[in-house]
Amino acid sequence: MTRTPVTAAEIAIRRAQAGDVERIAELIMLGAPTQTMTAEEIRAEARHPGYAEAFAEIDASRDNALFVAERAGEVVGTFQVTLIPGLVARGRKRGKIESVHVAPESRGLGIGALMIRHALAFAGENGVGLVELSSNKSRTDAHRFYRNLGFDQSHEGFKKML
Repeated sequence: MTRTPVTAAEIAIRRAQAGDVERIAELIMLGAPTQTMTAEEIRAEARHPGYAEAFAEIDASRDNALFVAERAGEVVGTFQVTLIPGLVARGRKRGKIESVHVAPESRGLGIGALMIRHALAFAGENGVGLVELSSNKSRTDAHRFYRNLGFDQSHEGFKKML
Protein backbone atom coordinates (compact mmCIF):
# COMPACT_ATOMS: atom_id res chain seq x y z
CA MET A 1 0.00 0.00 0.00
CA THR A 2 1.47 3.33 -1.08
CA ARG A 3 1.00 6.24 1.28
CA THR A 4 0.53 9.72 -0.12
CA PRO A 5 3.08 12.21 1.19
CA VAL A 6 1.74 15.23 3.02
CA THR A 7 1.98 18.72 1.58
CA ALA A 8 3.58 21.57 3.46
CA ALA A 9 0.12 23.13 3.75
CA GLU A 10 -1.07 20.12 5.79
CA ILE A 11 1.63 20.53 8.43
CA ALA A 12 1.93 23.42 10.87
CA ILE A 13 5.31 23.71 12.57
CA ARG A 14 5.33 25.90 15.65
CA ARG A 15 7.17 26.45 18.92
CA ALA A 16 6.15 23.91 21.52
CA GLN A 17 3.99 25.03 24.42
CA ALA A 18 3.66 23.62 27.93
CA GLY A 19 0.48 21.77 26.91
CA ASP A 20 2.48 19.81 24.31
CA VAL A 21 4.98 18.32 26.76
CA GLU A 22 3.23 14.98 27.38
CA ARG A 23 2.80 14.34 23.66
CA ILE A 24 6.42 15.31 22.96
CA ALA A 25 7.62 12.91 25.67
CA GLU A 26 5.46 10.17 24.14
CA LEU A 27 6.92 10.78 20.67
CA ILE A 28 10.47 10.62 22.03
CA MET A 29 9.78 7.34 23.83
CA LEU A 30 8.05 5.87 20.77
CA GLY A 31 11.14 6.73 18.72
CA ALA A 32 13.63 5.09 21.06
CA PRO A 33 15.54 2.32 19.25
CA THR A 34 14.97 -0.13 22.11
CA GLN A 35 11.41 0.89 23.01
CA THR A 36 9.73 -1.92 24.95
CA MET A 37 7.13 -0.02 26.98
CA THR A 38 3.42 -0.50 26.49
CA ALA A 39 1.28 2.41 25.33
CA GLU A 40 -0.10 2.72 28.87
CA GLU A 41 3.41 2.79 30.37
CA ILE A 42 4.47 5.45 27.86
CA ARG A 43 1.46 7.63 28.69
CA ALA A 44 2.17 7.28 32.43
CA GLU A 45 5.88 8.08 32.01
CA ALA A 46 5.07 11.11 29.84
CA ARG A 47 3.22 12.65 32.80
CA HIS A 48 6.38 12.63 34.96
CA PRO A 49 7.03 16.19 36.23
CA GLY A 50 10.64 16.02 35.02
CA TYR A 51 9.46 16.58 31.45
CA ALA A 52 7.59 19.77 32.35
CA GLU A 53 10.63 20.99 34.29
CA ALA A 54 12.92 20.30 31.31
CA PHE A 55 10.49 22.09 28.99
CA ALA A 56 10.49 25.16 31.24
CA GLU A 57 14.28 25.29 31.11
CA ILE A 58 14.36 24.88 27.31
CA ASP A 59 11.61 27.46 26.87
CA ALA A 60 13.46 29.99 29.02
CA SER A 61 16.71 29.58 27.08
CA ARG A 62 17.42 32.01 24.26
CA ASP A 63 19.68 29.40 22.65
CA ASN A 64 17.15 26.55 22.53
CA ALA A 65 13.94 26.11 20.60
CA LEU A 66 11.61 23.13 20.86
CA PHE A 67 9.18 22.68 17.98
CA VAL A 68 6.20 20.50 17.17
CA ALA A 69 4.65 19.54 13.86
CA GLU A 70 0.86 19.39 13.76
CA ARG A 71 -1.37 17.68 11.26
CA ALA A 72 -5.10 18.38 11.51
CA GLY A 73 -4.54 19.78 15.02
CA GLU A 74 -2.66 16.71 16.29
CA VAL A 75 1.02 16.83 17.28
CA VAL A 76 2.71 14.25 15.02
CA GLY A 77 6.35 15.33 15.28
CA THR A 78 8.91 17.16 17.36
CA PHE A 79 12.49 18.43 17.21
CA GLN A 80 14.79 20.75 19.11
CA VAL A 81 17.36 23.23 17.79
CA THR A 82 20.19 24.45 20.01
CA LEU A 83 22.34 27.42 18.98
CA ILE A 84 25.99 27.01 20.02
CA PRO A 85 28.52 29.85 19.82
CA GLY A 86 32.13 28.85 19.27
CA LEU A 87 35.60 30.01 18.26
CA VAL A 88 36.13 27.60 15.36
CA ALA A 89 36.12 29.18 11.90
CA ARG A 90 36.31 32.75 13.20
CA GLY A 91 33.44 32.29 15.59
CA ARG A 92 31.06 30.36 13.38
CA LYS A 93 27.90 29.55 15.30
CA ARG A 94 26.72 25.94 15.15
CA GLY A 95 23.24 24.59 15.38
CA LYS A 96 22.46 21.21 16.85
CA ILE A 97 19.27 19.47 15.81
CA GLU A 98 18.12 16.97 18.42
CA SER A 99 15.23 14.71 19.33
CA VAL A 100 13.76 14.48 15.85
CA HIS A 101 10.73 12.20 16.19
CA VAL A 102 7.66 11.54 14.07
CA ALA A 103 4.70 9.50 15.32
CA PRO A 104 5.00 5.91 14.05
CA GLU A 105 1.72 6.12 12.11
CA SER A 106 2.90 9.31 10.39
CA ARG A 107 6.35 8.18 9.29
CA GLY A 108 7.14 8.00 5.60
CA LEU A 109 4.82 10.89 4.70
CA GLY A 110 7.50 13.58 4.42
CA ILE A 111 6.83 15.17 7.82
CA GLY A 112 10.41 14.61 8.99
CA ALA A 113 11.78 16.35 5.90
CA LEU A 114 9.50 19.33 6.52
CA MET A 115 10.69 19.48 10.12
CA ILE A 116 14.37 19.37 9.11
CA ARG A 117 13.82 22.11 6.51
CA HIS A 118 12.20 24.22 9.21
CA ALA A 119 15.11 23.51 11.59
CA LEU A 120 17.63 24.54 8.92
CA ALA A 121 15.74 27.75 8.15
CA PHE A 122 15.49 28.59 11.86
CA ALA A 123 19.22 27.97 12.30
CA GLY A 124 20.09 30.12 9.28
CA GLU A 125 17.86 32.95 10.51
CA ASN A 126 19.80 32.85 13.79
CA GLY A 127 23.27 33.17 12.24
CA VAL A 128 24.23 29.51 12.22
CA GLY A 129 26.95 28.53 9.74
CA LEU A 130 27.02 24.77 10.38
CA VAL A 131 24.29 22.39 11.53
CA GLU A 132 24.99 19.04 13.12
CA LEU A 133 22.94 16.20 14.48
CA SER A 134 23.51 12.73 15.80
CA SER A 135 21.50 9.56 15.47
CA ASN A 136 21.68 6.24 17.28
CA LYS A 137 23.88 3.81 15.35
CA SER A 138 21.02 1.31 15.16
CA ARG A 139 18.69 3.74 13.36
CA THR A 140 19.88 2.98 9.83
CA ASP A 141 16.65 4.26 8.25
CA ALA A 142 17.22 7.60 9.99
CA HIS A 143 20.81 7.70 8.69
CA ARG A 144 19.59 7.20 5.13
CA PHE A 145 16.95 9.90 5.70
CA TYR A 146 19.57 12.43 6.85
CA ARG A 147 21.96 11.57 4.01
CA ASN A 148 19.10 12.04 1.52
CA LEU A 149 18.59 15.53 2.99
CA GLY A 150 22.23 16.43 2.30
CA PHE A 151 23.86 15.67 5.65
CA ASP A 152 27.35 14.12 5.60
CA GLN A 153 28.22 11.33 8.00
CA SER A 154 31.58 12.97 8.70
CA HIS A 155 32.29 12.27 12.37
CA GLU A 156 32.14 9.47 14.88
CA GLY A 157 30.22 10.56 17.97
CA PHE A 158 30.84 9.76 21.60
CA LYS A 159 28.85 10.25 24.77
CA LYS A 160 29.21 9.50 28.43
CA MET A 161 26.44 9.37 31.02
CA LEU A 162 27.11 11.47 34.13
